[in-house]
Amino acid sequence: MSASAAGSAVAAFNYAGISCQSHRKIAHFRHLTSPIKLPRSLNSQCRSLNSSSSGIKAQVATIEQAKTDAAQKVEAPVVVVTGASRGIGKAIALSMGKAGCKVLVNYARSSKEAEEVCKEIEAYGGQALTFGGDVSKEADVEAMIKTAVDAWGTLDVLINNAGITRDGLLMRMKTSQWKEVIDLNLTGVFLCTQAAAKIMMKKKKGRIINIASVVGLTGNVGQANYSAAKAGVIGFTKTVAKEYSSRNINVNAVAPGFIASDMTSKLGADIEKKILEIVPLGRYGQPEEVAGLVEFLALNPAAGYITGQVLTIDGGMVM
Repeated sequence: MSASAAGSAVAAFNYAGISCQSHRKIAHFRHLTSPIKLPRSLNSQCRSLNSSSSGIKAQVATIEQAKTDAAQKVEAPVVVVTGASRGIGKAIALSMGKAGCKVLVNYARSSKEAEEVCKEIEAYGGQALTFGGDVSKEADVEAMIKTAVDAWGTLDVLINNAGITRDGLLMRMKTSQWKEVIDLNLTGVFLCTQAAAKIMMKKKKGRIINIASVVGLTGNVGQANYSAAKAGVIGFTKTVAKEYSSRNINVNAVAPGFIASDMTSKLGADIEKKILEIVPLGRYGQPEEVAGLVEFLALNPAAGYITGQVLTIDGGMVM
């Protein structure tokens, strides 16, 4: 360093009120405050403590994850879907399975189709089982609900979908045709709802969705039995919603219009044209669209304030 530079440095220190002697003291202080070396044994203990702390954190994280996984398994809603081997019922069962529910797939005769539905649900990572039974028979209904509860401990959602048609003009309709439709489509809903509600009332929580039809609102030529049954389901839905509202059980009905099915695929072009002329959207609905609405009512928290309602899904037929 040049003399002028050294002088400038001293002047700077003196100007700041710090003498060269003080500067030497500061340097000495810096020397004293250099990093302190710890004994090797103490360093080892510190590393051991850090390692132990990391291990504890990992264990806590593992326990918390296990609790979360267990809670998710317990909280997975248990759902019974009647008439779930084909059509709208199948679409609903698959939708609920994809959403993570445990699904009982009820069927009357189509055991093979019901097994296929279960396999699809399991392929999505869900749980499912089949139950063959006639929902118009009280013993079968009680056994069905018991099967779900024995397998999964509870019942959270009931979807009354099972139904049949025995169409014909009233003047030619046989008593057997009337009785078959009323027994399955209306009495079956009564029996299933009554059995499921016993479980839901105890836990003060549950959702019931009844599949009705737009013909329950409008009537339809050649379907006196079917229209009467579906109108009955609508009235039943509103009454049950009032009776069980204090137990936090939501009860709603979904009323589909013309939905694509095996039956509609066999209709001739002329008949199909006449049908679609009364549908403002100009097309059949899809089973998956009905299933999406049912899933919302069954699982979505936003549906918690909806009860006693009839939601039409009909392309605008009934306005």
